[in-house]
Amino acid sequence: MLHVDLIAPIAVLLDRHARRRPAQVAYWDATRSVTYAQLADRTASIAANLAKAGLKDGDRIAIYLPNGVDWIEACFAALRAGAVVVPISFDAAEAEISYRLTDADCALVVTAGARKELVGKICRDAAISPQVIFAGAGAEEAGPSMASFAAPPGAAPPDPDDIDRSSFIIYTSGTTGRAKGVLLSIRGMLWISAACWAPIGELTDKDVVLSPLPLFHSYGLNLSVLGVLAVGASEHIMERFSPQQALDLLQTGKYSVMPGVPTMFHYLLLRAQEAGIERLGAVRLCISAGAIMPATLNKAFEERFRTRLLDGYGITETSTMVTMNWLHGGRPMGSCGLPVPGLAVRIVDPTSLQDVPFGDEGELIVRGPNLMQGYHNKPAETASALRNGWYHTGDLAKSDPSGYLTITGRIKELIIRGGQNIAPAEIEEVVVKHLQVRDCAVVGMRHATLGEVPCLFVVAQEDGLDLAALLEHCRAHLSAYKIPEATHLVAEIPRTGSGKIMRFKLVEALNSRA
Repeated sequence: MLHVDLIAPIAVLLDRHARRRPAQVAYWDATRSVTYAQLADRTASIAANLAKAGLKDGDRIAIYLPNGVDWIEACFAALRAGAVVVPISFDAAEAEISYRLTDADCALVVTAGARKELVGKICRDAAISPQVIFAGAGAEEAGPSMASFAAPPGAAPPDPDDIDRSSFIIYTSGTTGRAKGVLLSIRGMLWISAACWAPIGELTDKDVVLSPLPLFHSYGLNLSVLGVLAVGASEHIMERFSPQQALDLLQTGKYSVMPGVPTMFHYLLLRAQEAGIERLGAVRLCISAGAIMPATLNKAFEERFRTRLLDGYGITETSTMVTMNWLHGGRPMGSCGLPVPGLAVRIVDPTSLQDVPFGDEGELIVRGPNLMQGYHNKPAETASALRNGWYHTGDLAKSDPSGYLTITGRIKELIIRGGQNIAPAEIEEVVVKHLQVRDCAVVGMRHATLGEVPCLFVVAQEDGLDLAALLEHCRAHLSAYKIPEATHLVAEIPRTGSGKIMRFKLVEALNSRA
């Protein structure tokens, strides 16, 4: 059932909760908290003062802050001021920050006092001059502070009620190279709350969420920022994920829901096994998205903690979720679930665009009210991705007769070895089962006669790795042509904030060794 009341302007949602639950803590972090009444008042003041200071309707505001309450307030205030929010990872490299500020033509940057010099250098080098506002520790000493903008303005905030216009430019994860700015609306983002988080995850105002998700990423923004607001829940925002800290917090029994990405649940399970922990406090539901969830990890997690870990599939271009497993009933492990109600999905042959039979692999294409409005300043890429109302994901998938989907990889990631297709994810799921493997990734390596062959990158457990035993493990579970031709031990696998493997970086590493 679609919870249509959750789809509304940000000011309407804030005012609704400020009236119904004024004293309830909406969000908190390690240093501060904010109630719904305070959040409504503060974001109204900040928005009005931003407009008073010259911010125009449709201007872009970059949020370059660590996870926390300041991030939340900056986001909601920007939207109430009629601005377009441009989230930037607090761990982004200088070139990545510069690209986003210039590509989006940001008029204002909200950042931490500790980043003053870096932001100043980036702006000088790029010959841009956005206004800069500081938040958090040392903000007042750095310059204009968000706290000063929260003072009563003596005027009403702009509070635009058009929820169909572009309100976010979310840069893609960049797993294949330079990121693209995805234009999303408030309606499309909140539609996910109405069609997925509330009816499928049963998220309500009674829930207390522990969120380690990076808020700059579309998954974190959709669930941990907008989803929590939509239903009126409470949320503890972790600045960054730590397995030990997450376990300590969960053991307090305060939390009912924890979202994450597969790597987070992998490390949470490992740490719990080391510490002998078998329950996650009062958690009723864990939600995974952002990358492929191995069936073995899903099963092991649920068996140990006796807590549902529901996997879903989402992408930035669809305002996140496309499919989701449901809280009740059975499901095939390894599947990312059923299409979210209201969405149309097809699995087609990438060449003919004809639907493939059940069980066959093809490209997943999507149509629905949550599709992006396009890529910012990239009409050719937009036209290629959005065709006849369908978004072509570039992801390979298959479906069983009951409609459960399984993501098998990406079209561009397929390794074609002598004419035989190899999905990296299939090899990775086998490799990560080996007891001496902590993490892994597979990419295609050039080969003089076969075209491409699989190359494996492995992060070993602390007690080391017996390579011969690992390859024997692979031979027991994979066809001969899928066995990695080369293996490299690395300290970590490069991943995006959502947990996706940045394979292009591994390919670059391979090419540099050649």
